[in-house]
This record gives sequence, structure tokens and C-alpha cells, in this order.
Amino acid sequence: MARQERAIRTRLAILMAAASVFDEYGYERATIGEILARAGVTKGALYFHFPSKQALAEGVLSQQFAAVTVEPSPCKLQELVDSGLTVAYRMRRDPLVSAVARLSLEQDVRAQFGTTAITQWIDASSYLLAEAEKQGELLPHVEPAESAWMFSAAWTGVQVYSQILSGRDDLEARVVSLFEHLLPGIAVPAVLRSLVITTERAAELGARSDRQLARAALAGEPAAAS
Repeated sequence: MARQERAIRTRLAILMAAASVFDEYGYERATIGEILARAGVTKGALYFHFPSKQALAEGVLSQQFAAVTVEPSPCKLQELVDSGLTVAYRMRRDPLVSAVARLSLEQDVRAQFGTTAITQWIDASSYLLAEAEKQGELLPHVEPAESAWMFSAAWTGVQVYSQILSGRDDLEARVVSLFEHLLPGIAVPAVLRSLVITTERAAELGARSDRQLARAALAGEPAAAS
């Protein structure tokens, strides 16, 4: 059991180190040497868990939901909002979330790994919007899958502009503004009035996510995926 826990901790340390290097340098310029230095592990330990840089990138991309934990909400549009706000909070503070965003948008990475990182977010949003439709939260004309595509594309554009123009300093505020602009076009008025879409909500959700991740780290376990 102790050996298994050490292996889990080592793998997580390697993943976090790889994420920070990918986030800083991008996939092509990232080196195994830099990842080893940041992880503080031997080359043998790294290659035991990840036999190549490609495997490291795949490992980082596979964890994109693990660092973004959102509790289910009776209102599925609130859950959609909470997911977007939590990602915005974590993207500014967690190299794993930030690295996934960078890797998923790099042309060379998409050529090697495909578009799974993007389509998973579209699918997750589509599921929440389909559930919202079942509960009568959406206006009659709304197509969940189409709205999910547009929300995901708009969110990506917001984070890219925020990164370029402010180093993501205003990301939570920009995501709040995004939801304030888009949700009136899909939500029934009663539900729209009930939604909490604020930077304070983002901070509250982020702090909750921080605590969950800290508990998982202390236990030597990966965070639970949302």
C-alpha cells in the first residue's frame, strides 16, 4: 500500500511538472529535462509512468476535468454557469488547467492528439443543457447541442482574449459578462432571474475546489473528476 501511494504521488508530481512546462513553453519547446527538474524525480521514474513526451501530454490532457470539481445543482443552467466560473478561477491558478487550454489550441498538438480535449467540453455542456431542457429551463427554440457548441467557442474566445490582453487578470469578470450576454437568449425568464453569475460566486466555487484538491493531495489521490 505504501509503495502504491508513493507511485501515485510520483505520477501526480510528474503530471503537474509537465503541465507547468507545457503551459510555459508549449508542446514543441517543452523538454523532458525541464520536466524532470521541476518534478524532482529520476529519469527512470518518469519513464516508468510516461514513456515519452507524447504520453506526458496525453496524461495532462486526460486530467482536464480532474482539477475542476463542481457540485451538481438542481438547476442545470446554474451548474453550467458554475462549471464555467470554476474553470476560469482554476485556469488562473492551476497550471494543469492552463496547460490543457494551451495544448488543446496548439495546431501541432491537435495534429497528434486530435480534438478530444475540445469535444469533451462541448459534450459536457451539451449534457447539462439537455438536462436543463428536460427541466423546462430553456426557451422553446433552443437546441442544446448547438448552444453547447456556441457557449464553448465563446468561452474559448474569452479566455484567449483575456490571456492576450490582461494575462488572464480579468478572466472571471469576462466569463461573468459572457454568461450575462448569452444566457438571456436561451433561459426562461424565471430561471434567468434565479441564476447567480458573479465574480464572488467564482471565488466561492474556486475556494471550494481548492479545499477539495488539497484534501485529495494530502491523501495522495487524484482529484475526483466532475
